[in-house]
Amino acid sequence: MSGSQTLQGAIIQGISELGLACPAALAPRLERFIHSLVKWNKVYNLTSIRDPDAMVTLHLLDSLAVAPFLTPFLDGSGSPLRILDVGSGAGLPGIPLAMYYPQLEFVLLDSNGKKTRFLQQMQIELGLANVTVVQSRVEDYVGQFTLIMCRAFANLTDISQGLQHLLAADGSLLAMKGKQELDGSSPSALQVTQVHALQVPGVDAERHLYVMHRSSNNHCDVQPS
Repeated sequence: MSGSQTLQGAIIQGISELGLACPAALAPRLERFIHSLVKWNKVYNLTSIRDPDAMVTLHLLDSLAVAPFLTPFLDGSGSPLRILDVGSGAGLPGIPLAMYYPQLEFVLLDSNGKKTRFLQQMQIELGLANVTVVQSRVEDYVGQFTLIMCRAFANLTDISQGLQHLLAADGSLLAMKGKQELDGSSPSALQVTQVHALQVPGVDAERHLYVMHRSSNNHCDVQPS
């Protein structure tokens, strides 16, 4: 079995273990993303993970583990939902999710020019018509989003304070984290309404998803499928 087949096989198997469907064209595109990330990483140092197989597990599958939490937004009516991926870096989780959900629109926000150049190249190479790349500091960016996502971006207090100006009044913020951070307190601007343990195939370390809303909201509409 060739290296390409092995990588694609790992992608397909991992997506299946996540309980997700894997359209025929998805695995080759995800593999191409990994190969491009490996290539660009040698020059731009986009991620500390160098091994392609580890990238599949720790980047692709870790990103796709939150895909079920986006299904409530797939109502098929009106304009496509715009999702903000804050501190997107190497396009995680935005690019894998944009490939999985072509009916949703993703704005990938990062302040690092090297990283946004990579994101723009991936947008072209992968034909991601549902992706917009923005180079800006979070505090300078202006917009309102019904759904905001971030992965290993900051602690919950900083996320609450730094992203509240971008979240719509009835919006949801999904923060992907490692170990649980809650100590009985909760950030004041945005409240944690749910915490979900994520099971990522091949990853033994803890993974959690924090669902946050504005303080006036007492419920969460985002649920796993």
